[in-house]
Amino acid sequence: MLELILSVFVGVGLAAAVGFRIFIPFLIVSIAAYTGNLQLSTYFQWIGTLPALVAFSVATIVEIGAYYIPWLDNFLDTIEHPLAIFAGIILTGAVVTEFSPLVKWALALIAGGGVAGTIHAATGLIRLKSSALTGGTANPVVSTVEATSSTALSVIAILFPLVAVLIVGIAVVYFSFMIKKKFFSPPPEN
Repeated sequence: MLELILSVFVGVGLAAAVGFRIFIPFLIVSIAAYTGNLQLSTYFQWIGTLPALVAFSVATIVEIGAYYIPWLDNFLDTIEHPLAIFAGIILTGAVVTEFSPLVKWALALIAGGGVAGTIHAATGLIRLKSSALTGGTANPVVSTVEATSSTALSVIAILFPLVAVLIVGIAVVYFSFMIKKKFFSPPPEN
């Protein structure tokens, strides 16, 4: 039973990492599976193959580089939001191994997709605010923090799933309040 819960925690941690960057968590999962340090569910064994490892390495380099181009970073945030949700679902489903398909995919949709979407929406808002306040000059700092967060959270999710789920819980609560304040608070009175 503990292994089942930990696999869900790993999935949720990886989904949150996808909210920061899509390909970094896939690369880290690929490395962990390729080296035998992470068990993937049956239909996702391909993630731990050498061709997948090479593909995720190239995709990660391209994605990280693209986020350092001032106008392209905001564009990528826009088009990557649905992709982040989908990637969160896929990674959660890939690491949750012992549940029935119905429970596994329900968890992946709700927890994986929900967490990835929340984190990605919040980071998109942060980037927009950075662009508005600094004309995009601070966006490379935001990109570096996002890439570092994605890398660290991916590694923590695999090695210390309980710690990862605690970090994710705090981040989701914080980012949810940030999103709520931005979109659902009444405008300030003049």
